[in-house]
Amino acid sequence: MWVKNLSEVSFETIVDCFLEAFDNYYVKMPVDRGYYRQRWKAAKVDFNCSYGMFDKDLLVGFIVHAVDQRQGRRTAFNTGTGVIPGYRGRGIVKSIYSYAFNDLAAKGIEKSSLEVISENERALAVYKGVGFEICKTYKCFSGTLTLDSSSSHDLREVDLIDVEWSRLPNQEFYSWDNQKESITGGDFRYFEVIHNDQPESFFIINPDLNYVAQFDLFKGNTGAWNRLFGAIQVISETIRINNIDERLRDKVNHVISFGLNNTVDQFEMELDIVGV
Repeated sequence: MWVKNLSEVSFETIVDCFLEAFDNYYVKMPVDRGYYRQRWKAAKVDFNCSYGMFDKDLLVGFIVHAVDQRQGRRTAFNTGTGVIPGYRGRGIVKSIYSYAFNDLAAKGIEKSSLEVISENERALAVYKGVGFEICKTYKCFSGTLTLDSSSSHDLREVDLIDVEWSRLPNQEFYSWDNQKESITGGDFRYFEVIHNDQPESFFIINPDLNYVAQFDLFKGNTGAWNRLFGAIQVISETIRINNIDERLRDKVNHVISFGLNNTVDQFEMELDIVGV
């Protein structure tokens, strides 16, 4: 078996391997190929910096990396790692990383990061063995909102190109797919909730996927949270929210109070490539 980057491997081959590797995973993965094309484009996936393990011509394991400048460092974010059944337990992920780190360093990548479900002890052990360390803990939610959305507020949509990102709170707490660099490459809409003629809160949503990427208060209290989620409910009653940093306790507690279920928890892990 041997490792090479995925630049010359067809998109269909990569997705087929991805879906086979993630069959019967902790969460059900979408099977629509278009979903991965759109998501990976928004995340800035670079197949020149993504790698696969091959048994002759068969792709049996992979690491798909998005690459971008984030928080001042050139970073490769692992947006998907998997090994198909029948090839597990052979140290394939560790072998891919051994190849990848040298290649990424040669391409000027300074840092590697990833997300892993906290219950996935086998994957955690592999990543720790490679050298990754936990830096954040996230909570994921989904469900149908259950609140009275009749409270007085106005909803104003702003084009994403006109959003003043510097005034949006808690940007440092968002995960890769929910950061502004990924959002601006996806099919998202930005809304502000207006109360007493002033912007009180905001949310960013992909209505087609019922996915809320960002939301927060500019100012306010419990009433402001009620108005925010009442506004979200106007756009979509059933929603998904991935990766709320657990340190934002007020945000987490209000999400739970509005009827959403904590589906899984995830760790963000990171590693400095220089010196690996």
